[in-house]
Amino acid sequence: MNGTQRIHIKPGLNVSIVLKKDQRSGKLTQGIVKDILTKSSSHPHGIKVRLESGEIGRVKEIAV
Repeated sequence: MNGTQRIHIKPGLNVSIVLKKDQRSGKLTQGIVKDILTKSSSHPHGIKVRLESGEIGRVKEIAV
């Protein structure tokens, strides 16, 4: 499942995000959602979240 719909993302969910510095390479970072930062219901590049580690990025994949 991709991370473009806000309704699919909840705090505590295990996700893969792309950090701002990794956007060119596409390197993904795994983590658990702490806060959802995007206010709109969807975003074409992924919903922006803060992980429990403090890292901020856009959700590319939701772990099943």
